[in-house]
Amino acid sequence: MKVKIRKGDTVQVIAGPEKGKRGEVIRVLPREGRVVVQGVSIRKKHQQQVEAQGRTITPGIIEFEAPVSISNVMLVCPKCDTPTRVAVRRTEGVAERVCKRCGAVIS
Repeated sequence: MKVKIRKGDTVQVIAGPEKGKRGEVIRVLPREGRVVVQGVSIRKKHQQQVEAQGRTITPGIIEFEAPVSISNVMLVCPKCDTPTRVAVRRTEGVAERVCKRCGAVIS
């Protein structure tokens, strides 16, 4: 599946319990159809102390961002600052992402 959201993009959550939150994309998982967004879908993991290859992982409660379905987020246009759909325009063999609302090129 072709993903129109990339690492470093600002996205807004449009569905689910985190609806309305904005954040930067940390990772894109195209095979699973998911993205990891900074500050969204925070989960807690109880970590035991583990020794592996001479290193120790400190025990405690670790907070991390869980992946969110890519269909539940929408790219925020940097020009009009609103969630928007994305079109792909090809000019001279170069593909550019374009905002459907204002027509601005999204880098």
